[in-house]
Amino acid sequence: MAAGPEASHRVPLRLLSILAFLALWAGAAALADSPEVPGPLAVAAFVAAEAASGELFYHLAVTLARVAAAFLIAMGVGTAIGMLMGQHRDLNRLLDPWVILMINMPALVVIVLCYIWIGLTEAAAITAVALNKIPNVVVTLREGARALDPKLMEMAAVFRFSRARLLRHVILPQLFPFIAAAGRSGLALIWKIVLVVELLGRSNGVGFQIHLYFQLFDVAAILGYALAFVSVMLLIEFVVVQPLETHLNRWRPGPATRPA
Repeated sequence: MAAGPEASHRVPLRLLSILAFLALWAGAAALADSPEVPGPLAVAAFVAAEAASGELFYHLAVTLARVAAAFLIAMGVGTAIGMLMGQHRDLNRLLDPWVILMINMPALVVIVLCYIWIGLTEAAAITAVALNKIPNVVVTLREGARALDPKLMEMAAVFRFSRARLLRHVILPQLFPFIAAAGRSGLALIWKIVLVVELLGRSNGVGFQIHLYFQLFDVAAILGYALAFVSVMLLIEFVVVQPLETHLNRWRPGPATRPA
């Protein structure tokens, strides 16, 4: 019950922080008095107009589809490779230089190469985004695989767990925090790379629209699309990611239930 008052104080503080940000933004726009520094009302008016025409929702949906596809590919491939590298030393030694190389490869280079080798296609765009994220997932899940409790693995062997039961009841519950960490950082990274991919080689999406309005020097439009997509990603974080993470980690003892 003690969480109630604490939670009740968080909302006003967050609301106060947002209002303070909007006030500072409006004040800076009033002082600048320039089209290059639009205020919140100008940006909100543009967003409302784009939403009414349907353009905003169309481009948001296209970008979200690319984010979802690249995210699923990166998490699936990265999780599998990371688990194998964490459990097999020889494989880790073999693939570790590749992982280091990909982590340090600039995202822009990967995007350009994918467009040159595959073409200016949807497959090239999604591949480029996934390739930029897979190494980060591999590193995170490799550490998770290394942290697996050997006693639980021995218990599973004693009770002759099948591979499916071993994965479902022993391995995955221990990996959930690492998967959640990789997923959360992945969303933050992937949608930013998707915008660059769209800017360079797509004819729709939020990144394309930002590039279009950059050519027109329409700052209100640039901010409108950027803030609209950030709002969608924040909604996904608070409505989907955080509740899912809490649900998957419900089996872990909380601070009050852990033994002293």
